[in-house]
Amino acid sequence: MRLSVVKAGAQHLDALELLENQCFSLPWTRQQLAGCFSDEQHVFLVAEDADSGAVLGYVALSYVLDEGNLDNIAVAPAYRRQGVAAALIETLLRRARELSLACVMLEVRQSNAPAIALYESFGFAPVGKRKGYYEKPREDAVLMTLFLK
Repeated sequence: MRLSVVKAGAQHLDALELLENQCFSLPWTRQQLAGCFSDEQHVFLVAEDADSGAVLGYVALSYVLDEGNLDNIAVAPAYRRQGVAAALIETLLRRARELSLACVMLEVRQSNAPAIALYESFGFAPVGKRKGYYEKPREDAVLMTLFLK
């Protein structure tokens, strides 16, 4: 599989909405997804199959001043553990550095050991917890931060 990471746009909206519903118990709405396309305080990237153009996954980051928050990352179930999430994170962190962000923060389900390991491989470190942060099922979130400066 050859993939490319590109800026998300309206042409991706149907696939992104489907991906949200496949991956999350409380998916973002179509309106929430579309709102990230033109907002100057967001970086929204899509991983596409370089041959077919199929959407394999996406990552969304919001930022204020020099602080970024990795808001969401999703990979289609059929493409997990094939480097899609890593390619998205790598591209996102390159963009965060171009924006001169000092740090990128995120929350991750405490039980999501594969995601935590992936984030740690990029240098994110646990810095705290949010009790009962997630719903369906209710679960604590691990707060992780990567300092870029």
